[in-house]
Amino acid sequence: MQALSSPEFWIQQLINALGLGSQYALMAVGLAMVFGVMRLINFAHGTVMMASAYIGLLLLQRGMPFPLVALGALAGAAALGVLMERIAYRPVRGAPDVVLLLNSFAVAVLLENVAILLFSPRSRPFPMPEVLTRVFHPGGNLFLPSIHLWALGGALLALGGLGLFVTRTRLGLAMRAAAENPTAAQLLGIEIGKVTVLAFAIGSAMAGLAVLFWTAHVGTINPGMGFEPVLKAFVACVIGGFGTIPGAVLGGYLLGALEIALQGLLPAGVVGYRDALVYGILILILLVRPGGVLGYLEAERV
Repeated sequence: MQALSSPEFWIQQLINALGLGSQYALMAVGLAMVFGVMRLINFAHGTVMMASAYIGLLLLQRGMPFPLVALGALAGAAALGVLMERIAYRPVRGAPDVVLLLNSFAVAVLLENVAILLFSPRSRPFPMPEVLTRVFHPGGNLFLPSIHLWALGGALLALGGLGLFVTRTRLGLAMRAAAENPTAAQLLGIEIGKVTVLAFAIGSAMAGLAVLFWTAHVGTINPGMGFEPVLKAFVACVIGGFGTIPGAVLGGYLLGALEIALQGLLPAGVVGYRDALVYGILILILLVRPGGVLGYLEAERV
């Protein structure tokens, strides 16, 4: 490990944190969008990422160029999100929260088992183009994986475009209104069903984009690969403030920075407990800010 006083050490940690945080932010935004509109913690979000990865693999095996593979994976993720909303979630809209939560678990288990039947439970290599796997060496002890640049650039473009959409377009403003107060939004003539479908489509596409970067790091895919990403997305949303897009983005980058900092600063014999320390810090954050960094607690109506 480089000396802590070395500027190169801190620059390297910053590079790693931005790359990892960009992936977490993209994952968390999709989760936050669905929660904002439906008050649903969609644990099937991770299986959407898994399905998107397999769609990409199938397109690669058919010899398609990688840009078209990426677009196909994103489109497939968006389409799957829309199907999930129409088939699994729309019929139970307005049901108690526990029904929605159990429904999301059922969808996740169903999709994972369908993937096992279709592709087998074993891991498969996912060949990535060199442009995503190259590592630059600017000098000294600095290493710049190109995937970090692509993840950061992709996140900035996607999240910036999403920000413009929700603040400058009628559909985006309708989505914000539905998330703030669904009843008032309906009274104003906003079609909640259309807004919900849009939230699922955009959120799932964000998941599809995130899983491309995630897979480039891991190198393999398998039917159970969605669990860890959706758990990271959930933690990021909790840290930033559940139900808010800025909170999800901030939470993603904070989680990435926290993991990288612990990875770089902890002694070799303790670094294996990194995730346990992350969740311990999460508990401390919630003790101080129960609604997350940018969140708030809704007053209970009696």
